[in-house]
Amino acid sequence: MVTHLQENVHFNKDEKQRVATLTEEGIRKMEEMLGVENIYTDRGFEEVHHIEQALRAHAIYQRDVDYVVKDGELIIVDEFTGRLMPGRRYSHGLHQALEAKEGVEVQRESKTLATITFQNYFRLYEKLAGMTGTAKTEEEEFLSIYKLPTIVIPTDRPVVRDDRPDAIYKSVVAKFKAVAKIAKEKHGKGQPILVGTTSIEKSEVLSTLLQKEGVPHQILNAKHHQKEAEIVAGAGQKGAVTIATNMAGRGTDIKLGEGVAALGGLCILSTERHEARRIDNQLRGRSGRQGDPGESQFFVSMEDDLMRLFGGDRLKSMMEKLKVPDDMPLENKIVSRSIESAQKRVEGRNFDIRKHVVQYDDVMNKHREIIYTRRQNILYKLAGKSDSGGEEGETNPLHQDILSALTQEAESIVAAHA
Repeated sequence: MVTHLQENVHFNKDEKQRVATLTEEGIRKMEEMLGVENIYTDRGFEEVHHIEQALRAHAIYQRDVDYVVKDGELIIVDEFTGRLMPGRRYSHGLHQALEAKEGVEVQRESKTLATITFQNYFRLYEKLAGMTGTAKTEEEEFLSIYKLPTIVIPTDRPVVRDDRPDAIYKSVVAKFKAVAKIAKEKHGKGQPILVGTTSIEKSEVLSTLLQKEGVPHQILNAKHHQKEAEIVAGAGQKGAVTIATNMAGRGTDIKLGEGVAALGGLCILSTERHEARRIDNQLRGRSGRQGDPGESQFFVSMEDDLMRLFGGDRLKSMMEKLKVPDDMPLENKIVSRSIESAQKRVEGRNFDIRKHVVQYDDVMNKHREIIYTRRQNILYKLAGKSDSGGEEGETNPLHQDILSALTQEAESIVAAHA
């Protein structure tokens, strides 16, 4: 039914919040299709919830971006790692809506018995520490949530990688053509190239462009991950061209082949800025390791999600005033800083969301601690141990606790009705 609804007429969508809601016109349209007078009273709020989840599945979530369909099953793609997450399912009926959209078997919704946020789970440990190459941009969150200061350790050898300013294009098409052109030029002189994309779909679009340019290449994404180790191992060899999602941007050490250092080292070309700077830093960090030469550049268009949703209006109007041709990029450090500013705003917004989730879960956590303590005591008593989990020889068996609780409850009921 939702496929018959028109955006901005029957429903509105908010891509930042990833929600879609029916308009008054949309409610009337759904009532007409369902043959009811009032969708809220005749079908109930639960039915409206299912409709809006179907809308989200139809209008917000995209195949080969948010999820893939593999062997008749819908599998979520982790937006930060680019990897598949088999066994993980969206909640509140969204996963079922996506399964219906893709025409695969709609599975029953799993029942959640217990939940805990990552933050409160980590805080269960008495001692907490961590190490990563991209913690600096998140130091405020580490300090606020975990009370952990971030200490920066200098690199063993100076970083000599050439990080060029972002190249900003008016359209996505012009941007991808520019990336393909530069990749062809670099490949022609034998310099290895790693092209980073933000989704499976975009990696396949770029692969098609490189095929047209006659550039041999490897592709690494959640759909083509079987030879990951082999592809990554060869990505630094002379003439290698590798297209990858975020999978290749984390925890991979790409060794340079013989003679590659003289050609400028590994060249990183990224087709888009990610919402989080740390993901960009992870990709950029694949080049110029251990003092090796290298270069990196990000290619951005005014149609990218980050620019479209978070403050690209000023840049777009500036490009229109200057009458910049579609195939001519803007390369300016001021422009790059404005993009970084947009990323900081997104990071701040996402941090606020996580902080509010933790604040809500802190209240739930008090209840959780009480319930789990009682549960633990019951398990100890069933095992014939004391509440502390000590020696056997129970002094207060479980059945006595139950009898005592029943007696107290009976007495309170009698007293209330006496």
